[in-house]
Amino acid sequence: MILDIARLMLFPALMAFAAASDLFTMTISNRISLALVAGFLVLAPLGGMGLHDFLMHLGAGATVLVVAFGCFAMGWVGGGDAKVAAGVALWFGFDHLLNYLLYASLLGGALTLLLLYARQWPLPRPLTGQAWLLRLHDKQTGIPYGIALAIGALMVYPETEWIKSIGATHLAMR
Repeated sequence: MILDIARLMLFPALMAFAAASDLFTMTISNRISLALVAGFLVLAPLGGMGLHDFLMHLGAGATVLVVAFGCFAMGWVGGGDAKVAAGVALWFGFDHLLNYLLYASLLGGALTLLLLYARQWPLPRPLTGQAWLLRLHDKQTGIPYGIALAIGALMVYPETEWIKSIGATHLAMR
């Protein structure tokens, strides 16, 4: 039961924290990425993931890490975004990676267009006292892409074996 609760709570909590962190500070702590890796390394064997699947998940995470750091080197994404995307790929493996990348890309594009549009207009005076809103509204500031990465991950997570292997009746209170 503790393993089921960990599978239900850990990944979504880390995604919510990554999104909130990126929204309010425009940074994603390395601790979030490390917690994603550690959580996977602990929960995968405890949940009965076989060696082949484990290695495939590691391969997915490594592949995304290499590609994402290429994007980081070109200035297209932040380093925290690259590490979080790789951590998510580690959890999803190749089976769910394409759906995740598609959702994250579409959401990231929508977020970018929304912010570019909103930044054309002055921030309403009552909101100018919020430092995070001023930073988010600044045209020189990047896009908090961690929000799109997290929402995309939360959209795909219920379709993964991490959740499907948990029987809802098993968790029901008696």
